[in-house]
Amino acid sequence: MLTARIQTAVSLIYPPQCPGCGGLIGSDFGLCAACWADMHFISGTVCEGCGAPLPGEADGFRLECDSCLRHPRPWSQGRSALLYEGQGRKLVLALKHGDRTEIAGPAANWLRRAAEPLLDGDPLICPVPLHWTRLLKRKYNQSALLAAALAKRGGWEHCPDLLRRERRTASLEGRTREQRYRLLGSSIGVRQNRKNRIKGRAVLIVDDVMTSGATLCACTDACLQAGADEVRVAVLARVTQA
Repeated sequence: MLTARIQTAVSLIYPPQCPGCGGLIGSDFGLCAACWADMHFISGTVCEGCGAPLPGEADGFRLECDSCLRHPRPWSQGRSALLYEGQGRKLVLALKHGDRTEIAGPAANWLRRAAEPLLDGDPLICPVPLHWTRLLKRKYNQSALLAAALAKRGGWEHCPDLLRRERRTASLEGRTREQRYRLLGSSIGVRQNRKNRIKGRAVLIVDDVMTSGATLCACTDACLQAGADEVRVAVLARVTQA
């Protein structure tokens, strides 16, 4: 009762705002009508490899987009919550570069809906890691915020420091697929004192954006080499032009 009263008082002083435009809304973690209309959530038939939307209806067989067919993924299944365009792109960039960490809350709800098929079997949830120098500069890892919020939503097991960047790589933004894969190489590994947590089990890797999939491939290879039985990936947004 006291908690409810405190929350009511806080909402009167600080009414909920849309994370997209800052306008007043009816409840926390929501979007105003205009921003919601500019979000491109993925639904219906999707690629089993990355979650990109596909035309037609599922026919009981594994369906994959052209990108995943041309470049087979080392993980077993992948899902994306939304397309990296419109208001969704703005929110991802605000979370990643704008210190808008509060966006991780609603984003985790969207991610949970998209990743529902990947959560069977109680997978260990972990984020794509940042190199410590980049983490020091940015102050937080947006993928770690998403992974933690997602795990909390369903009470799933979570290991925020499962993976580590063995060496710093140049920014991947604006790079071609080949450049991304060449730059990453074997730059990601499983921490020695965490390998016992993934042997023989499924791992769900969480990231904010998937472009070529090079980073997720490096993370997946590291998990499989460390003894994971299966790796799945869930991303907030998918760049479909890659």
